[in-house]
Amino acid sequence: MTRPNPAVRDRGNSPVFWAVASSRLLDMFRDITLEFDDRADIALIPLGFDEALAHIRERLQTERCDAVISAGSNGTYLKSRLSIPVVLAKASGFDVMQALARARKITTQIGMISYQEAPPELIEFQQTYDLPIMQRSYITVEDARAQISEMKAAGIQAVVGAGLITDLAVEAGMTGVFVYSAGSIRQAFDDALDIARATRFDAPRGRAYAVPDNPKAKYALSALRGDSAVMQAMRHTITVYAKSPAPVLIEGETGTGKELVAQAIHRESMRGIAGDRPFVAVNCGAIAESLLESELFGYEEGAFTGSRRGGHAGLFEAAHRGTLFLDEIGEMPLPLQTRLLRVLEEKEVVRVGGTHPIAIDVRIISATHCQCDTLVQQGRFRADLYYRLSTLRMTLPALRERTEDIVQLAEWFLKNALAEIGSRASANMHAELLACTETLQAWHWPGNVRELRNLMQRVALFLAVEPLQALTPAFLVNIAPELSGDSAAPRLADITGDTVLNAAPNQNPSPANQTMAQVLARFSGNRAAAAEHLGISRTTLWRRLKDNH
Repeated sequence: MTRPNPAVRDRGNSPVFWAVASSRLLDMFRDITLEFDDRADIALIPLGFDEALAHIRERLQTERCDAVISAGSNGTYLKSRLSIPVVLAKASGFDVMQALARARKITTQIGMISYQEAPPELIEFQQTYDLPIMQRSYITVEDARAQISEMKAAGIQAVVGAGLITDLAVEAGMTGVFVYSAGSIRQAFDDALDIARATRFDAPRGRAYAVPDNPKAKYALSALRGDSAVMQAMRHTITVYAKSPAPVLIEGETGTGKELVAQAIHRESMRGIAGDRPFVAVNCGAIAESLLESELFGYEEGAFTGSRRGGHAGLFEAAHRGTLFLDEIGEMPLPLQTRLLRVLEEKEVVRVGGTHPIAIDVRIISATHCQCDTLVQQGRFRADLYYRLSTLRMTLPALRERTEDIVQLAEWFLKNALAEIGSRASANMHAELLACTETLQAWHWPGNVRELRNLMQRVALFLAVEPLQALTPAFLVNIAPELSGDSAAPRLADITGDTVLNAAPNQNPSPANQTMAQVLARFSGNRAAAAEHLGISRTTLWRRLKDNH
């Protein structure tokens, strides 16, 4: 194999990443690299294990690298031996089940070889389809070769795994089904950018989000689906609020679509109609206080150690003449609440380390899963800021409060999920979903619309594997046991402590009654997979974990 050219383009302050992979993963890395070319200087290293390690250590003597991006056993090997950050691309649960579905279309003689341990999705897939899947794990390359030989001798025809495994399978005359998706690889590159910003570029306060040159709101009023009376009233409220420049406070449980509503308000307003006005969003609960200050207000050159030459504009400046969406405003630290109030009152911002005010024209839309008036009573939120932000106020309904919309939403999500995996919807889909109405409406949907969307993605995958399978209530309960639970289960707002919902005694944990610790253990500490399983965002999962410690 030809060794890579050690010359690396260094574009000033751009982060430098080395993507290490071979085989099919290298091709995927190469494609994704094009998407990040304007944000980072990325070099591909088509080597593995000892060769990759020696190559990287040699280059580090004369070159800068902010993070190495790799995957699987190769990435784990490098992570334990390099002093610089190594970001591992990880196949999501959806990736695993998609790969198994592709293998199922080829043969029923399926094997899966994973690094160190089997993914939990494999067990779910086997139980749902009563399909025996030979599973093996490996640690070394020699170990992987031995597992391939064993599977071939056992009559396995298709093997699911990472690049090393699929290459070995093809060499052995079998079909290799690659487990990684472009989305998983893209997430690894995004994670590397976050690490670079946090550790080198804007440390200790710099930008925690990459803001596009002209950020736009993607969702319009038509994206808010549902014909229930409460949804019709909500769409009317949005059109009314869009006519005013006053701040809006959106309250609602996680998964009810608060950012979607904020984008719709922007799109319906004169700022959105103008077409070129920005919509900038920031999650106040996902960024450390030291980072959030300069994220919002910007900073001048020399404001702190590591600040960029020439300073940096904050999100208020980025949102000038448009809308700034402050998600999870209830998580904002009190000292920053004081600064935010001043910006709202004076309509000007002073960068960190600066003295000159910068005039801004920004409409503020904020959102929270909390009751802000309760936070005010507890002294955790400034009363004057609360009244300033809630000039206009709306509360989004939980999905259980508009059950007549559930089937319509489920059909929309299912059609989109099938299209994403290249499968056609059944002509009987609408009638079959109507037959599932009672089952879908009986569940209380703690994750709201996001949970329903995630479930339909799971349903789409199983329907794609078995196109003749009818979408029946029994089928739904089989792949989502929580739907058979008691419809009188407690509301999400009533849940306290570590338990997601009250568990019934002597039953296997389902997504509705596992503790956070159990869910994380099931997914080997993978918070993204655990959040998807629970039908909540990673931010919500992080917040609940923090509250329980």
